[in-house]
Amino acid sequence: QVQLVESGGGLVQPGGSLRLSCVASGSISSINRMGWYLQVPGQQRELVASISEGGSTSYADSVKGRFTISRDNAKNTVFLQMNSLKPEDTAVYSCNAILRPKGRLVYMDYWGKGTMVTVSS
Repeated sequence: QVQLVESGGGLVQPGGSLRLSCVASGSISSINRMGWYLQVPGQQRELVASISEGGSTSYADSVKGRFTISRDNAKNTVFLQMNSLKPEDTAVYSCNAILRPKGRLVYMDYWGKGTMVTVSS
């Protein structure tokens, strides 16, 4: 059974920083792309940042220059360093991985349950 578990969310003041982590565990053969999404109640989930197995990254325009995504392939972990946080960054942040479970021939989409980030004074 494959599981994605996020950590690192919390309450931070505007201008502050947080670092989110997401570990993929279980029977995993390989992981392709990993990413972070945010969702505000009543709105659709949207992509924040993603990173390929080789390290190529992409970001939403709203976080460019403030957020950095990285990964540790040996530990099946993806990180999101969030700096210069703004109140509008407040959301549930979820981890996504496109991975191939052991014994399967195709890549599948997996999601974590999310971690809450609140930016407020």
